Amino acid sequence: MESALYGPDGFYVRPGGPGPAGHFRTSVHASPLYARAVARLLLWVDEALGRPEELDLVDVGAGRGELLTGVLAELPPETAARVRPYGVERAGRPDGLDPRIRWTGEPPGGTRGLLFANEWLDNVPLDIVEDGLYVEVARDGTQSAGDSPDGRDLAWLERWWPGAGRAEIGRPRDEAWAAAVATVERGLAVAVDYAHTRDTRPPYGTLTGFRAGREVAPVPDGSCDVTAHVALDACAGPGAVLLTQREALTALGVSGARPPLALASQDPAAYVRALSSAGEAAELTARGGLGDFGWLVQPVDVGPWPG
Repeated sequence: MESALYGPDGFYVRPGGPGPAGHFRTSVHASPLYARAVARLLLWVDEALGRPEELDLVDVGAGRGELLTGVLAELPPETAARVRPYGVERAGRPDGLDPRIRWTGEPPGGTRGLLFANEWLDNVPLDIVEDGLYVEVARDGTQSAGDSPDGRDLAWLERWWPGAGRAEIGRPRDEAWAAAVATVERGLAVAVDYAHTRDTRPPYGTLTGFRAGREVAPVPDGSCDVTAHVALDACAGPGAVLLTQREALTALGVSGARPPLALASQDPAAYVRALSSAGEAAELTARGGLGDFGWLVQPVDVGPWPG
């Protein structure tokens, strides 16, 4: 998985590729309402920090910088002028990116603001066990039984995914998230992803691939995304809150409610815009779809986000 995604000519680091948006649709690409909601969350953090002279916005797994670009456009000018935006990505800096955005391979230390990771943890490589043995995968996708898990992986399985015939060992995601949160001096760290919790672990796992908008076999040759859902409850640190995206975005003002019909006669153009916005909001918050994504909200030396 590491080699397929991030090795030489890996799916996410291949020069000149279309980036994630060319292969699958995330909330960031579904609607500008998502960036607007993240901007509102950043404004909440800004107030919680007492409106500092510099306000950090760190996007982990930044893709081609789409979310950062959208959030900066949604902020009031006086706030945007104080924001230090960072795109954290293993791929090179995209051409034409806003020069205000710093591009880096690791989250910066001493962050005071918001660290946001949208669909990052599902691409942190992990191992899989089946019937008590690691699953080995050849470059053509063929799977076979390997060795017995080591002690750390066994301990993780016993605590977080017990009794399964096939399980995805989320320990590397726990460690990656803990390292990211450790870079936040004060503010919020938020991870958003396909997720499950201890009482809803899928019996056969979730490993899959994506290419050009279609789900495909997870062949680790660099030709497709290789991903697995995240055990977000295992990642959560002290004081963290787990929400659905529907709950989180509703708290941030994203509503799929239909605009009043009276607006259609009073201002037809405004009604059409509001109707379009409601449709986009409904997609972002839909049960059985994007609304079921998990949000892990981790405060660091600030009060709990009211969402």
